[in-house]
Amino acid sequence: MNVSMQLRLVLVLWCLAFFPCTHCTAQQAKESEAAPFKIETNVNRVLVPVVVRDKQGRAVGDLKKEDFQVFDNDKPHPVSAFMVLKRRATESNMGSNTESAAQPPAAANAAPQPSILPQRITVFLFDDMHLNFEDLAYAKKAGVRALAGALADSDMAAVVAISRRTNSGLTRDRAKLQDAIMNLEPGGLNRSASSDCPNIDYYQADQMVNKHDSAATADAIAQVLNCDPGLDPKSDLPVAERLADAAARRALTIGYQDVRGALATLGEIVRRMAALPGQRTLILVSPGFLSVEPDALAAESRIIGFAAQSNVTISTMDARGLYTTSMTASDDMHVIPAAKKSEFRGSAMKAVENVMAELADGTGGTFFHNSNDLDAGFKSLTEAPENVYLLELSLDNVKPNGSYHRLKVQVDRDGVQSQARRGYFMPKPEKTKK
Repeated sequence: MNVSMQLRLVLVLWCLAFFPCTHCTAQQAKESEAAPFKIETNVNRVLVPVVVRDKQGRAVGDLKKEDFQVFDNDKPHPVSAFMVLKRRATESNMGSNTESAAQPPAAANAAPQPSILPQRITVFLFDDMHLNFEDLAYAKKAGVRALAGALADSDMAAVVAISRRTNSGLTRDRAKLQDAIMNLEPGGLNRSASSDCPNIDYYQADQMVNKHDSAATADAIAQVLNCDPGLDPKSDLPVAERLADAAARRALTIGYQDVRGALATLGEIVRRMAALPGQRTLILVSPGFLSVEPDALAAESRIIGFAAQSNVTISTMDARGLYTTSMTASDDMHVIPAAKKSEFRGSAMKAVENVMAELADGTGGTFFHNSNDLDAGFKSLTEAPENVYLLELSLDNVKPNGSYHRLKVQVDRDGVQSQARRGYFMPKPEKTKK
């Protein structure tokens, strides 16, 4: 089997395994059943993609291994291997093209032939589990407009929802992609309603239960007292405290399950994209979500590792645009001063951005945020950087203690800016069954 046919088979397999594909035939489906693919990773190394740009924002491509320094938890960590990736799709990384205009026409009763291999594959992943109605509506309009100029004739794309309720399949049909975007609806089953009292999100619950933050706890208690005038702030304070704690623990459980589901969908798509030909970009459109539990951090680290190893770019867009932490008339100020509550809210809204920034930085992608110009955002995210440096770090001397390691990459060149993977999770060894 030649390279082109192998790539076709992999494309069909991925389509059938996750997305319905408009270019898959029944015969191809039958052939693919016996050819499952597997992505193997090495837990004794970490791959760190680094994008370096000059003052004009252009990707720099002439740096050497000795131009980089890596720090693991503020300690120097040697680079065990180094390479430069070229992410512009070319004939050399797509295999030979077996279809041309010189081929004889197919017989009238012949099975439809697959289209030429795509030079770029872009998956637009909309986070319908966390986006509210207003932000999703704005993102949908910008996404539809972006499709007109984002895809060349040889490109393929898919529109998928985190909930998996929307799935266009891999296709070149722009109308089908646009219909999939317009059919998106917010579907956060685990999202708290504005009428909930106290209204505690995952961030605040984590601050209360795991971090023992007094301001977060006081805010929840103030909400309980505010929504139930029958409770006396003095004599019924223990009751309000119990209600606030119960609400926080419920929010923590729901939030944990919610994030696990989002990361599972994201990881599955990255694994499927890893086997596809051409330049592959996953664009996550989301307001952000929190990744704080150890296994969530481990899942995020694995996703970044898969993407880095397989040259899959993850770019992310904060669909909230420019947001504010200012107080509103619905906020109770009897217990928490306005300045303190504003600081707390700002920390919460900032924290949910971290996972998107880490996914983009860790795979050579772009994080678009703090802007209401989502049209410009989609345009910038569909253009992967041309040059990406891939640094390999050996973990042979790193203790597998289930901790998160912060990474910092320094570049020995003036006038440049770099983005790189921010860290990795070092899992504990699995216990062997006796």
